[in-house]
Amino acid sequence: MKKRVVVALGHRALGTTLPEQKVAVKNTSKVIADLIEAGFQVAITHSNAPQVGMIHTAMNEFGQRHENYTAAPMSVCSAMSQGYIGYDLQNGIREELMNRGIYRTVSTVLTQVIVDPYDEAFYTPTKVLGRYMSAEEANEERKKGNYVIEEAGKGFRRVVSAPHPVKIVELDAVNALLDADQVVIAAGGGGIPVLEQDNHLKGASAVIEKDLTAGKLAEGVDADQLIILTSVEQVCINLGKDNEEKLGEISAAQAKEYMEQGHFGVYNMLPKFQAAVEFVEEREGRTALITSYDKINDALKGKTGTTIHA
Repeated sequence: MKKRVVVALGHRALGTTLPEQKVAVKNTSKVIADLIEAGFQVAITHSNAPQVGMIHTAMNEFGQRHENYTAAPMSVCSAMSQGYIGYDLQNGIREELMNRGIYRTVSTVLTQVIVDPYDEAFYTPTKVLGRYMSAEEANEERKKGNYVIEEAGKGFRRVVSAPHPVKIVELDAVNALLDADQVVIAAGGGGIPVLEQDNHLKGASAVIEKDLTAGKLAEGVDADQLIILTSVEQVCINLGKDNEEKLGEISAAQAKEYMEQGHFGVYNMLPKFQAAVEFVEEREGRTALITSYDKINDALKGKTGTTIHA
């Protein structure tokens, strides 16, 4: 049986602008191809913060300039970001695999993720995105029930909620592709946030925390390992202090202690550890690895990275 892994790609593995993304994806594709060549069965998820922000800004600007068009909902912007990031990734990975003589289909699944309408995050939005607005435009947003925040000297911007993922709608499709030994890209940007209303799925004005969805995806496909690729080679505690310490191999219990002690930023490393701990505790023998995308080969050999086990 092949070892099944879910790889969560962070911002550094994708870049920000369209040209940056093209270059970054070429390098990232080599990393994914290395895993596949080594015999791993791979599912990929990814961040989308800069991309969904650009889409949201562009769609709103278009709506402002054309009276017959409206602004695009956040769920639609998330779907668009999944589509174009997936397009670059699947083509980049396919090309790299074919250059190595490996013939494997690479597919992107537009993935919806159900969130709880009563999630406390809906009452305390935290994710700032989109274009700067005037005070008048900000008031119009408030009338729609949206949250805005003022940035001194710049204007107002939308703030959206970051609810926890509850259920991945297209999980069966992802599992079918993996069972067929194909490479699958899914749940990008944390997934398209939707609210379940009987048989209807309604887009939610939110951005799901991508690392928590990565953990949910890894659990749903019964992966052996969750690999979270971020901007640091190894996670540190007491960051920036005289007693700064790099974390190598630690237990889930130790990870929980570090989280409780407040070592990790709420919007940076903390969700990664939450996802990792929940994943490894669900089944014996699982591990989670946090490292940078350019150090993954060394990390898999135990030379670097932060590994969490049950």
